[in-house]
Amino acid sequence: MKPTETTQVEQARLASIVIGVTMIVWMASQWIGGQIGLATRYAFLFDLAAMAAFAWALIVLFRVWRARQ
Repeated sequence: MKPTETTQVEQARLASIVIGVTMIVWMASQWIGGQIGLATRYAFLFDLAAMAAFAWALIVLFRVWRARQ
């Protein structure tokens, strides 16, 4: 593999890990928040953090895809 291909693979792997961890943490926070009666504003805070992580991962994956074209 070329160094650029290795970097692209590492970036794609990092983005996929971020997607998986974000999904698990987001679902857990929603469930725990419902169980303990957390205020709605904190639920929205978790939602916004998850959307930011998903947007970051989408941008990274798009850049990797474009570099491979």
